[in-house]
Amino acid sequence: MNPPAFLDKIVARQDARERMAALPRPVVFTNGVFDVLHCGHATYLAQARELGASLVVALNTDASARRLGKGPERPLNREQDRAVLMAALESVSLVTWFDEDTPLELITELKPDVLVKGGDYDMDTLAETAVVKAYGGQALAIAFVEGYSTTALVNKIKAGA
Repeated sequence: MNPPAFLDKIVARQDARERMAALPRPVVFTNGVFDVLHCGHATYLAQARELGASLVVALNTDASARRLGKGPERPLNREQDRAVLMAALESVSLVTWFDEDTPLELITELKPDVLVKGGDYDMDTLAETAVVKAYGGQALAIAFVEGYSTTALVNKIKAGA
């Protein structure tokens, strides 16, 4: 059997700019750990995709995710496994990684048309917003789907619920 076609959506960071250039515009960009994929993630990503013709998702590497302070056991899923699940989603056009604490450097390299973050971010305070707006792009927040959180799910499992 051949590998699934969606694996072609996963690209090394050094190839992301070239691959993104071939995507239909406007290109929407979002990022995150996306450790345990849940309904809230799927809904958020579908809404992000609706804001453009293509959606690029940049995942925190495992090292970057650990620095976020979500606990020593996080991420639960390795970066390559998280990328495969992300690429399998219909709403996602391209998946890559960043190892820094924020995706600022990657956004500066890729120059997406639209930057999207979850509703817990104040877009006006992000350095990423300033960069995107400086070259004429947009930066938007999408409201969270209430009741979904990887951290809450992990805590529920630990509690034996």
